[in-house]
Amino acid sequence: MTFTEIQRRAKAEWAARKQSDKPHILVSTATCGQAAGVLPVLAVINSQLAERQLEATVTQIGCIGLCYAEPIICITKPNCPAILYGNVTPEIVPWLMTDYILGDNPHPELALGTIGGGAIKGIPRLFELSVLKSQQRIVMRNCGLIDPENINHYIAGGGYASLVKALAMTPEEVISEVKKSGLRGRGGGIGFSTGLKWQICRKSADPVKYLICNAHEGDPGTFVDRALLESDPHIVIEGMLIAAYAIGASQGYIYIGDEYPLAMQRLKVALEQVRGYGLLGDNILDSGFSFKVEIRRGAGAFVSGEETALIESIERGRGVPRVRPPYPVYHGLWGRPTNVNNVETLANIPAIIEKGGDWYAGIGTEGSKGTKLFSLSGNIAYTGIVEVPFGMPLRRLVEEIGGGISDGCQLKALQPGGAMLGLIPANLIDQPIDFEGLVSIGSRVGSGGLVVLDETACVVDLVNMMMSFAYSESCGKCSIGRLGTKQILSIFQDATSGQGKPEDIKVLAELSESVAIGSLCPLCGGIAGPIVGLLSYFRKELEAHIIKHHCPAGVCPALTKENKRYK
Repeated sequence: MTFTEIQRRAKAEWAARKQSDKPHILVSTATCGQAAGVLPVLAVINSQLAERQLEATVTQIGCIGLCYAEPIICITKPNCPAILYGNVTPEIVPWLMTDYILGDNPHPELALGTIGGGAIKGIPRLFELSVLKSQQRIVMRNCGLIDPENINHYIAGGGYASLVKALAMTPEEVISEVKKSGLRGRGGGIGFSTGLKWQICRKSADPVKYLICNAHEGDPGTFVDRALLESDPHIVIEGMLIAAYAIGASQGYIYIGDEYPLAMQRLKVALEQVRGYGLLGDNILDSGFSFKVEIRRGAGAFVSGEETALIESIERGRGVPRVRPPYPVYHGLWGRPTNVNNVETLANIPAIIEKGGDWYAGIGTEGSKGTKLFSLSGNIAYTGIVEVPFGMPLRRLVEEIGGGISDGCQLKALQPGGAMLGLIPANLIDQPIDFEGLVSIGSRVGSGGLVVLDETACVVDLVNMMMSFAYSESCGKCSIGRLGTKQILSIFQDATSGQGKPEDIKVLAELSESVAIGSLCPLCGGIAGPIVGLLSYFRKELEAHIIKHHCPAGVCPALTKENKRYK
C-alpha cells in the first residue's frame, strides 16, 4: 500500500466520523484523568447509552493539558461544535444524556468551552480561555483531540507526511534543516544542539549506529513526557523514524520506566499499527531505509534517565553512569555510535521537516528556539501541561496561563524542571524563559517541571526533600556522590529538626561544590543547584533554621513556637 492510499483511507475514516449523525463522546483517560476518577464516569456513560438504547461513539483520548479540570469529557452532536466539560462526576452524566444528547440544553454552567463550529450562548471558545490563549501548540497539537490508539486519526491530520518528505531528502539535508531550526535538547541538560548531535553521529565511520528515545522521565514534578506518550505516541515515533534516517541507524529503542504503564501500552499499540502500514520495519515505503524499534523497560531508578546509565541499563540491566568522554554519540550502546534524544525533542521533528527549519527558528529567542512543554503543579490555580514559546516571561506562565496562586497567597518561589535545579525567588518572576537566561539566575530550563511555591511553603524543608531524593536515588558508583549526598542530607535533617549548628552553613556550601565537581553523573553533580539557590536567595530562612532553630513558615514541626527548641 502506498502512502497516498494510506492517507486516503485515514482521511475517509476521519471524514466519516465528522459527518456521522450519531453523537460522539470523547473521554480523557490519561493518567491524570484516571487519578481524578474518570473510569467510573466512563462506566456510567456506557451504561447510560445501553439503558437508553442510544447510538453514540465513545472514544478514549489523552490529556489536553487541563489537568486541573479532570475528569474531562467532550460531546459532539451533529451540526454542533464540540463541548468540553470539566470536573465531570458519574452523577453529572445522566443530566448531560437527558438534557443535551437527547435535548437542547448544553448546560453552559458545566462547560469549559467549545471546539470548532459555531458559538453556543454562554460557553466560551476553549482556545480563547486564558489558560490556552497564550500557548503555541506544536508538539501538543493533537493532544486530547485524537484517539492515541488509532493511527488513522494521526495520519488524517498530516501525520507521517513529514517522514515521507524526509525520505525524499538526503540525510544531510534533513540534518541541515534540524540545525537551521536551532532545536536544542529538551531532556533537562544544557540544551545541546540536536542537529549537531545528529551530524556527529552521521559522520561516524562505524556502519552500525543506534537511536534511543529517552522516555525515562523521573524528575519530581515533571510529567510532560508521560502526557505526550499517552496522548500522541505517533508524533514521537515519527520523530524517531526521521532521526534514524538522518543518522543512519537501523535499530532503535524506547527506554521507559515501569511506572508509566498506560504510556507503555499506547506505545505498543502505536508501534504495531505503524508496522502494519509498512512505516516501520524493512524497506520502508520502498525507500531502501529500514528501521526497527524495541521498547525497553526501566526499573524506576532516577539515575537511569542519564544517557550513559540508560545505555548501561539496556546492556546489562542495572543503570549506572559511565565516565564521559567518550560520549555516546561516539561510543555508546555496545560500543557503537548512539544518538540519545528525549521524547519532547523527537516530537518537535515532524513539524520542523513539514514547515522548515527557518519557520521553527522564527519562534522563541535568539539562543532558544521553538516552544517548551511545562508541567505546572504546586499551589497554582490551573495545574496541567502547557506549551509556550521560549522568551515568555515566567510571570505570564504563572499568572496568565497558570491562573496565579490559589487561596489568596503570595508567590514565594518556583522550583523548575527537576529536583537538582536552583530555586527561583518571586522577585525574579519577570525573567524570560530561555536556556541561558535561567542559567544566569542560578537555575535551568530543565526537563519541564514547574512547581509553584507560595508563602506557606518552607524552602529549607523543600531542599531537604530534594537531598533525600538525591541520596536515595544515588547509584553509589562514585564515592563522592554516595557519601557526599549522605552528609548533605544529614545537615538538612539537622536543620529541620532543631539540631543545626552555625558552622553547617559553610560546610554545606563547600560540600555541595565538591560533590558537584567530583560526581560522575548529573544526578549528584546537580546537587549544588538547589543549595546555591537557597544560599543566594533564601539565606535568612536557612539561618533561621540552623541558628535560631525556627521555621518562619511553621512547616517544620520541631521548629515551631509550640516546641521547646524554638527560641
